[in-house]
This record gives sequence, structure tokens and C-alpha cells, in this order.
Amino acid sequence: MPDEIKIKGARAHNLKNIDVTIPRDKLVVITGLSGSGKSSLAFDTIYAEGQRRYVESLSSYARQFLGQMDKPDVDYIEGLSPAISIDQKTTSRNPRSTVGTVTEIYDYLRLLFARAGKPHCPKCGKPIAQQSVDQILDSIMSLPEKSKLMIMAQVVRGKKGQHKKLLEDIRKQGYVRVRIDGNIIDINEDIELEKNKKHTIEVVIDRLIVREGMESRLADSVETALELGDDIVYVQVIDGELLMYSQNFACIDCGISLPEIAPRMFSFNSPYGACPDCDGLGSRQEFDLELVMPNKNMPFADGLFAPLSKNPASYAMCQIDAVLKVYGYTLDTPWTAVKKDVQEKLLYGTGEEQYSFSYENMFGELKEYHTSFEGVMPLLARRYRETNSDVMREGYEAYMSTTPCPTCHGARLKPEALSITIGEKNINEVTNMTIEENHKFFEALQLDERDKIIAAQILKEIDARLGFLLNVGLDYLTLSRAAGTLSGGEAQRIRLATQIGSGLMGVLYILDEPSIGLHQRDNNRLLATLKHLRDLGNTLIVVEHDEDTMYAADNIIDIGPLAGANGGKVVAQGTAEEIKQVEASMTGQYLSRKKFIPVPLTRRQGNGKYIEVIGAAENNLKNLRVKFPLGVLTVVTGVSGSGKSTLVNEILFKGLATEFYTAKGKPGKHKEIKGIENIDKIIDIDQSPIGRTPRSNPATYTSIFD
Repeated sequence: MPDEIKIKGARAHNLKNIDVTIPRDKLVVITGLSGSGKSSLAFDTIYAEGQRRYVESLSSYARQFLGQMDKPDVDYIEGLSPAISIDQKTTSRNPRSTVGTVTEIYDYLRLLFARAGKPHCPKCGKPIAQQSVDQILDSIMSLPEKSKLMIMAQVVRGKKGQHKKLLEDIRKQGYVRVRIDGNIIDINEDIELEKNKKHTIEVVIDRLIVREGMESRLADSVETALELGDDIVYVQVIDGELLMYSQNFACIDCGISLPEIAPRMFSFNSPYGACPDCDGLGSRQEFDLELVMPNKNMPFADGLFAPLSKNPASYAMCQIDAVLKVYGYTLDTPWTAVKKDVQEKLLYGTGEEQYSFSYENMFGELKEYHTSFEGVMPLLARRYRETNSDVMREGYEAYMSTTPCPTCHGARLKPEALSITIGEKNINEVTNMTIEENHKFFEALQLDERDKIIAAQILKEIDARLGFLLNVGLDYLTLSRAAGTLSGGEAQRIRLATQIGSGLMGVLYILDEPSIGLHQRDNNRLLATLKHLRDLGNTLIVVEHDEDTMYAADNIIDIGPLAGANGGKVVAQGTAEEIKQVEASMTGQYLSRKKFIPVPLTRRQGNGKYIEVIGAAENNLKNLRVKFPLGVLTVVTGVSGSGKSTLVNEILFKGLATEFYTAKGKPGKHKEIKGIENIDKIIDIDQSPIGRTPRSNPATYTSIFD
């Protein structure tokens, strides 16, 4: 295999027909001014050609599903390896994807709990176990010699009725005795049970005395009882305890049997494991009163209920008006002036109370109605449920917020899956711990000898993946964290950790500014990860501006000298020290400190006014009180995961946007935002693409084209 990647005549976008030689099995940084052509070389040329060659190597059948990929504008590339791109796109927008699923750790957890988990009764919490026929026989034979036993099969447990047909069937099968509600009764007697009383019926299969030589008869009786009693046999020691043995996992006190314990039982993406109420999402979309009524000081006529029409002639408003009139209010009455009991009726329905009102339909017909009012919240829920219009559904969803499922409380799984534990924790409790806590938990986990053998390889894989996540600075994330809530940098580092876990060699990895958003503490961890990936025998091409990354690189390619039409050339190539010596390199000028960003001698004082957030408690924020001075540039910093984005984006921006624009979106937990009167608007500038259509460009977006 060649030890270099040779690129000749690269002309993608603003690249000026450049020739580049990139060393293999090295950490290579492509740098330069924004817009100089770094991504054009890395992604639109090298990665695009690597992907195209891979697709062309597949069969014609496979290619029809992947589509035809265009050849990049380059003469040729030699020495190219299979290429993997690790960019900053969010890992997954699927609400079912979590940190645990995208890193494959959850797959190993499912296997671990299925094979080494300790089952408990979902109702009473007592440990339960399954036994083979041989184990049941050994347990019974271990009872004291000459113990008198009754082998029984339970056919009815706590059910009302006379059960005449069942008793007749038992008689026909040749059994002599039954035990009904604890009393032994001859089956040939005239048995009359109370119809409205719950009864428990057990068939007496055999009566035995424990002694040598009874094994064959005992085995026959136990197998018969297991067959008749749905894999459960009861053994009553005369003048002693009642023993229960099960070939399945079952609880004697609650009469609950667990299904087959398999990995699918712990999957919230499978009907075998997902909570039936939320279908494994762990949450439900419900109308949020704060979004439905963003301003409670507003009168009904001015649009108090935001999702409803404020036209007084609309059907809903006619109903609301009728209810208000009965209690002496009008549509011009503010919400705060209405009594609590009337508010409840307006929101959640009037029950059996009926009201009279008139309504003119779309055909101009005036109709008289005398009916109850279902309430604004049930009305909205019904409209959302019944509509077939995607536009209407999307409009209603703007007034909904996500609440934990009341059945599983966000755990996503059925109670049977959550009743199985390892180290006294169920799978939901394990995934709710941080990566660091998980690592310590599995290090300290004590298993018995049998489970140690079963779980050894599984634990090894889990430990390795947790270790990779720790190394890239993601120790603060939980395995249950939704993948869609991760920042671009977090998603990229998760993909990095996953690639290290895959153990691939001879691969060309192309990364897009992995240091963006990272604190310097985490930057060192990232660089260690990149070097480890290189040392496995891979080539890394990193598009980057970060100084530490350049000094850690084996080779730097500086594209420039400027941006756009004035860029697209290789200005310098070599180590960081060699780049410093090139006068034409803008990067070299800043690395050598010949050019630098001067520190201001004085700082702006601002206008003396503030925006103050009080009681910020969303995610991991600890009831913060923060002042943001106005008229100055303020930077919010801290290590990754400390709560910067939560404070600024989720609380400050959403809170102010709700005030100014009645924005559809609930701000994070906080008590109050003060100083709103000091500003007149708020604008969010994030890293999302400026246009979603192929017709969008900077000219149309900035209105210059208009």
C-alpha cells in the first residue's frame, strides 16, 4: 500500500487546480481562512471520491438503492482508503435514539440484563426464579423423610363464579380431590360455590410420603401438575408450609408470571418491551396551559386561548360565551377576574351542566343548542386527535409540551422489564446514570460465579465503550439522553468514540472542526482520542482552526491565502514550526505571533442596564441568578456540559421570545426574567443552515437580491 495520498488537479468550488500530497497513517490538519477552500478539498474532493469508489465497488443491485454519485472535479487521486466522514450534524433526530443506542452500549445492556439479570415480581418486588423439573424434584426430595405431601395444580386463582364446567372436566379426567379456598373436597360431592365470591381451586394430583424409591412416582405427579397448572406446581406439606415451584418466572403471592426473558424484552423500540401507553417514547405530547394561555391578563375576546379563533361568532367562542353569561361574565372579562370554579369548567368541561346558545353555521343557518361544554383543553385534544391535516396538526403541536408518561414515568419500558435488576438497579436506573457513574458502577459490580462467566465478554465491551466516551470528555452525559438534544460537538465526539470502539484499521477519517464548542480541558482529551485513532493505523484529515490541534498534527496543509476567489491555493505545508516560516501564510503569521488579536486596553462600560434571570433550574442548572449587562459583548463560558446553552438558549432566549413574540415554545425552568423593558427585540443567531431549498443563497437570504 502506498504511504501517500496524491491529489492532482482539484478544482471543486474555489480550488485553483491544486496538487496535494497527504501522508498516510498521520494526523493531518487542513487549515486556512473561512471560505478559503478547506472543506472543498477535504469533503467535496477527498471524501466524495472515496464514497464514489466505494459505491462503484458494490453490485449493480446494491447501487440502485444508493443512487449514482458524481465524480468530484479532480484529475485523479491515488492511494485513497475507504473514507468515513465525522461531521457536526446531530447524531439522530429520531426521538427513540439515545446516547446508549447510538453508541451500542444499550444493546449490550439488554443482553446483560437478559442473561444475568435477577427477576423480581413487578407488583410486590419479591425475587422470583424459574426451575427445571430436575431442580423441583431435588428440592422436594430434600424435605425431611416421612413428610406428608400433596402435589397440586392450581387451575383457578381468585376468580368469581361457580366454576361448574371446570369441576365437571376435572371429574371426567379422573381426579378424586380438589382443594377449594383451602378446604379439601371430594370431587364427587355436590359442590355449590357462591357465584359472587372469589375462589381459588387446586386439583390434588397425588398424596405422598417422602421416602426412598418414590422418585419415579413423584416425577410423574410433578410433570402432570406442571402440565395442568401452566408450568406451576404447588406442594403442600401437611401441617407445614405451602411450596410453589415454577418452570417460568412467577410470583406465588401476586400470581404474576414474567414472559420469556430475552434482549427484546428490554427494547423500547419493540412491542415486547415498550410501555404500551407511550409506545416506548417515555413521554407524551399534551397541550400546555401556559402555551394555550400565554397572557392570563387578557380578555377572552382578545384571544385568551391562543389556539382557538377569537372570532365571537365561532362555535367554540359561542359556547364559552354561553358559560360566561350564566355566571355573570362576558367575553370582555379578563381571565384573572373569573372565579376559580368557573375557570375549571371552562378549561376542563362542565360535566352534566348544560348551556343554551345560538350559532350561525357556514350556510347562514341560525341553530339553537342546549348542551354541555367539554372544556378548552379536551376540545383541543379532540381536534388534534381527529384532524387529518398535517398543517393543522403542526399548528396544534406548537401549543403542546412533552410530559413524562404517567404509566412508565419516562422509563419507556413495561413493568416486567423494569423488575429485572443487576446490582440492585434496573436497566432504566443504569441508563439514567452519567457515563462516569456507569463506569464506576460496572467496575464495582459483584456477580456470582455463574453470572460472571456469562457476563464476562458483555461487560468487557460495555467497559471499553464507556472508557472511550470518558476519553472524549463526555463523562457528564447519561445513556438515556436523547440523541436529538446533543450539540454538534457532542454528537461528533460520540461518533469518534464509536469509531474507536469499532477497531477499524486502514481507514481515512475526515473530521469537520471537532474542537468547536469545547473547553480547553476537553480539547486535550479530544486530541488524545484523535492520536489514538491514528495509532490504530488510520489516516485522519481534520478541517480545523484550533491552535492546539495544529501543534498536535503531524502535517498541516494551509489553504489560502485569502477567502473566496482569492483563496483555493496551497499556501504552505509541513509541521507547525515549518508553517511559521512561510511569510505568505496567514496561519503561520498568527502561529508565530507576528500577527495577533490585540487585547483591548479599556472595556466598554455598557449603559448600566441589565437583563436578570432568577431561579434558573433547567437540566443541571442549580437555581442560578445571573445578570446580563446591556450595551456590551458578554461571553458565557464553562466546561462542556456545565449548562451554558441551557441558560442562554433554553431560558434567556425562549423566555424573552415568549414575551416579545408570543413564541411557540416553552422556556426552561426559571422563576423570573427582569429588565425586559430595557430591550425591544431579541434575535437568535445559531449554526443552522440559512436555507433549506436549492434556490436559497446568501443574496436571497440577506435580501440583497430583492
